[in-house]
Amino acid sequence: MARYLLTRAWQSALTLLLSTIVVFVGVRALPGDPALALAGEDRSPEALEAIRRHYGLDQPLPVQFAQYVERMAQGDFGVSIRTGTPVSSMLTTALPVTVELSVLAILIASALGVGAGVLAAVRRGRPAEWLANGLALVGLSVPHFWLGLLAILYLSVATGLFPASGFVPILEDPVDNLHHIVLPAVILGTGLAAIIMRQTRSAMLDSLSSDYVRTAKAKGLRPRAVITRHALRNSLIVVVTVVGLQLGGLISGAVVTEQIFGLPGFGKMTIDAVFQRDYPVIQAVVLLTATAYIVINFLVDLLYSVIDPRIRVTGDPA
Repeated sequence: MARYLLTRAWQSALTLLLSTIVVFVGVRALPGDPALALAGEDRSPEALEAIRRHYGLDQPLPVQFAQYVERMAQGDFGVSIRTGTPVSSMLTTALPVTVELSVLAILIASALGVGAGVLAAVRRGRPAEWLANGLALVGLSVPHFWLGLLAILYLSVATGLFPASGFVPILEDPVDNLHHIVLPAVILGTGLAAIIMRQTRSAMLDSLSSDYVRTAKAKGLRPRAVITRHALRNSLIVVVTVVGLQLGGLISGAVVTEQIFGLPGFGKMTIDAVFQRDYPVIQAVVLLTATAYIVINFLVDLLYSVIDPRIRVTGDPA
């Protein structure tokens, strides 16, 4: 087990280092001089030279990279070009909103998707499977922005059950926070639930037709025990993989939902930075997104070893 964890840990650290190099080189490979973007309207040679000295742009690239890594390790992501606000404070404000929205959406999607997938596999060829497949098809086909607009129209404007926009920090008022975040999370989780349902159903069908499930049934185990303790547990490898990938994508991809519901999250900040060519913010966003994927995949690897003890020995999730 210790060897398995150490192997995954150094692989994650190496991936993070390579991601840092790609982000550093990619930002500096963009057309134009970064000093011109930082200078704004003051394009005098003296101002440009002062900016290059201040940000270390006059240093060789290896020196710049070493300084960049040192600042990142200290949590210093620089200053926004457009607002002059430290990027770290912008991330501190925006990232918790997106993390809360993503985690709640994943929890809703997992509960609905796994439940519907198991039901569809167990009731194969019956109306329950047809209903689950139909709902999954709708969830995959209908765009989130359309569902969000309908939810605002009928659940916010017409009935007043939920706020149409805005956000309240969870530490300020947990009840009001949940009141504002639950509707966007449900909208964001519908498509994810459909994906999880399809994957769960496919994995469950393979498990239910396997030899160990037939053996468990022959031993006289109750159907519920066969489904939960044998078929479902062995199907969770696929489900955990899908959930981990979707959670990593949500942290950087919940842009449309945040825009529709007016949430001041990570996605909205990213879109604003791209349109404004705010390079320090873009650099921090890309690096944090890569870090989130790496950390989530490492946690998924740990869950593999918990779900299937054989992985602790072989180190192979397959």
